[in-house]
Amino acid sequence: MNYPAHFSPFSLRCQRGAVTFQRPAVMGILNATADSFYDGGRYNNPDALLAHARELLQQGADILDLGVMSSRPGAAMLSPADEADKLAPLVALLRAELPDALLSVDTCQSLPAARAVEAGADIINDISGGQLDPQMLPTVASLGVPYILMHMRGTPATMQLPENTHYDDIIDDLSRYYEQRLHLLSALGPDRIILDPGLGFAKTVEQNHELLHRLPELIARFPQYPMLVALSNKSMITRRLTDFAEHYGPATTPLPDSELGTLVLNTIALSGGASLLRVHTPRPTRLAISLLFG
Repeated sequence: MNYPAHFSPFSLRCQRGAVTFQRPAVMGILNATADSFYDGGRYNNPDALLAHARELLQQGADILDLGVMSSRPGAAMLSPADEADKLAPLVALLRAELPDALLSVDTCQSLPAARAVEAGADIINDISGGQLDPQMLPTVASLGVPYILMHMRGTPATMQLPENTHYDDIIDDLSRYYEQRLHLLSALGPDRIILDPGLGFAKTVEQNHELLHRLPELIARFPQYPMLVALSNKSMITRRLTDFAEHYGPATTPLPDSELGTLVLNTIALSGGASLLRVHTPRPTRLAISLLFG
């Protein structure tokens, strides 16, 4: 049996050369924030962050995704200067200590993005798709690094308002968004752009599940671009766990229910053609990839 049907190897053209992935890639989440929804403050110092980065790589992460500003619903943004002052030194530390690691930075502002790349970052992961800073897309084009283009409406503070979660058809609406943003990024080429449907951003729990199950439709419209799925421990999992726990009781295994739920939905994403998966705990997802792809 050959599954999933939609995956094919892809390459990212980084400043240090092209990187080719023969199987879906795993991106490990590296939060250096005090208010992350998942691990707020746990890695908010350089030593702890570096130790966690090593752990993520040991578990099978192909890419480390570093952020210093929370994007949880309702989160406030840092100023560009403050974010850059926090982000760039941590990138420099990781690059010095982990010279071979692929480093992504999670930012929607051009100044932190530029300074992070100067410090050694390989990839820019922008939850706003360039909508929150008019200089972001020109900056990305001038830097010439791979760019993760995510779908979102509004800001983290406003994205769950009803006007931002209304869709006539979620696949059609996301497709129009991608077409418009990709036109602005046409100079980068498909080997420097990754698409992300933005699960959890300006979408209800029900819309997140619809989008996940219709992922093959979205991928089929943009076959030349790798698709990143980032659902790790998000509300599309945790809100449904409340009913589950009422019927079956609390988790009794070492892996929390939210991580088991993440694994299940990531397996659906892989079967739907996802090329990259962004996760807090890489090992279970790496295992799923090994079982699916050998």
